[in-house]
Amino acid sequence: MTLSEMLNIGLMQGFAGLSLFSVLLLMGLGLAIIFGQMGVINMAHGEFMTIGAYTIYLFSHLSETYAPGFVQAYFPFAIVAAFAFAFAAGWLAEWAFIRHLYKRPLDTLLATWGLSLGMQQIFRTTFGAKEVSPTLPDWLMGSWAPAEGLDIPINGMFVMALTLVVTCGVLIALHKSRWGLRVRATVANRVMANATGMNTKKTDRLTFAIGCGIAGVAGAAFTTIGSTGPTSGSLYIVDAFLVVTFGGAASLLGTVVSAFGIAQTQSIAEFFMTGSMAKVLTLMAIVTILMLRPQGLFASKVRR
Repeated sequence: MTLSEMLNIGLMQGFAGLSLFSVLLLMGLGLAIIFGQMGVINMAHGEFMTIGAYTIYLFSHLSETYAPGFVQAYFPFAIVAAFAFAFAAGWLAEWAFIRHLYKRPLDTLLATWGLSLGMQQIFRTTFGAKEVSPTLPDWLMGSWAPAEGLDIPINGMFVMALTLVVTCGVLIALHKSRWGLRVRATVANRVMANATGMNTKKTDRLTFAIGCGIAGVAGAAFTTIGSTGPTSGSLYIVDAFLVVTFGGAASLLGTVVSAFGIAQTQSIAEFFMTGSMAKVLTLMAIVTILMLRPQGLFASKVRR
């Protein structure tokens, strides 16, 4: 194998890692908002991702069945719908029982774990136990070859662009919008925020729903690189929590950096060893770093 071929293989593996990075980052962003900003351990976060993935499949199936001419254009509309459906499900879940469990982390963990099992059963009943895949538009298929022997999949570039847009949107919203101001005020001092007239309960519900909506977008991105089943989201929940914990629970920048590091380490390691061993290597590296820096890569600075 020549040096050029090895370089091309390394670049393609790195780009495969960027596709995984995109899904992990979108999942981690939603968790960073819910867990980092609100302190809620949402074990059902992966199922909200699955809602987004099944939304893409549903739009694909309906387009093929009833509007074949819409197959080439449905995907962007389906992404918006994925966010909307996951947002609505998150809003309902927060209103139904999570609002009663704030400051009770163990109860919240158990309740959301039960919610995840219930949602998985709903997926099985509705879509069946087998994995399904949507029919992607032609413009998402194929690859771009900037050099001989180097093929970069177009759907991976689209997912990266989508992730960039969502990440920038979240950062701008947190620092420039009225919702972001309320979130930061609530996190800093909930009692004072209530005293100034802010409806912190409404802020909590909206924040939880937005985090779930971003997970829905992660599910939409996931459909371009894998098939969807009732337990697809649960396969990513541990990695998503690792991303948030490793980066620093309240740091969105840390979420971005840790998602990139975990995805690239796992992707490159999988080229030299089995997938299971690559995960073990990645986990060992994270545990070692967290032993040296328990607060994560980018710890938030707060007054005590």
